[in-house]
Amino acid sequence: MGIKSFQGSRPKEVSRKEYTAPILVADYMTRKLITFSPDQSILEVMELFAKHNISGGPVLNDDGFLVGIISEADCMKQISESRYFNMPILDKSVERYMTKEVETIPHDISIFDAAGIFDKHNRRRLPVMRDGILVGQISRKDIVIAALKLTGHNW
Repeated sequence: MGIKSFQGSRPKEVSRKEYTAPILVADYMTRKLITFSPDQSILEVMELFAKHNISGGPVLNDDGFLVGIISEADCMKQISESRYFNMPILDKSVERYMTKEVETIPHDISIFDAAGIFDKHNRRRLPVMRDGILVGQISRKDIVIAALKLTGHNW
């Protein structure tokens, strides 16, 4: 006589373990951003950097579209020029010093792919886009924090 099981039918075993931890850029990006406009003065930008303890941010036009990114490094150009010409820091606009060719990153890629993009482009922060609209920003630090949170999981 055969052995009967009273446990009922069992689900088929999955050969691969499903990974459910969040690994997308959208899960770790900063959503509340300090943004700047092209006609803002560099002096005002430097004050906002100090006030909010940030080192850069996206530059948006009047319609809210990304047109550049401004960073402390860009501000250093202004400081250097003002010393060279023996003039105080003037109210020159962000548009003059911002980086206009901005690398962006899609919201739905993994943090592992994002780490590769950071490595390739040597940037400290990247604007996160969804359907051509700025939805956040991710930094190298955000990627490191995400990796630390995932250290207990298998990828």
